[in-house]
Amino acid sequence: MNLIELFLIAVGLSMDAFAVSLCKGLATPKISSKHILSVGLWFGGFQALMPAAGFFLGSAFESYITSFDHWIAFLLLGFIGGNMIRESFEKDPDSSADDSFAPKTMFIMAVATSIDALAAGITFALLPDVNILTAVLFIGTITFILSGTGLKVGNVFGLKYKAKAEFAGGLILVLIGLKILLGHLGIISI
Repeated sequence: MNLIELFLIAVGLSMDAFAVSLCKGLATPKISSKHILSVGLWFGGFQALMPAAGFFLGSAFESYITSFDHWIAFLLLGFIGGNMIRESFEKDPDSSADDSFAPKTMFIMAVATSIDALAAGITFALLPDVNILTAVLFIGTITFILSGTGLKVGNVFGLKYKAKAEFAGGLILVLIGLKILLGHLGIISI
């Protein structure tokens, strides 16, 4: 997997955290650097932790599924991306608006926004050329940056970009899943 693909996956996976950060920014009257750091560490940390856990889970079962691993990667990324695209059309913009930065609240949101990263980690285990340490650091860093940015943007602009961010992230993941499938089927070269 090259750096461009890894970057696109990182951006796609971070869109849920970005969208929730937008909502938190909208609900928080005054944003401080402490808030930005908190959101970045919680979301970025869990977005890094989950693909690592998924990678080790996928690696444990790799020998059983190598003949159809490309289908699994396609289905997982397609499902995650499709779900994000579907959510981008939902009309409940305030469902995540919460100005609490308490550890319990942040933990729940960090887990909820990083479940898709667990599935992506399983996909990484099935691909031959993924350096998991690089992937995990890349995903965590991108999510850290985008979450902090989302908090500030949400505070300044509101929910204007939430749906667009979720749609773009979902589309990226679907397209990468399709590329993996078509590459393994020999239709395109990867």
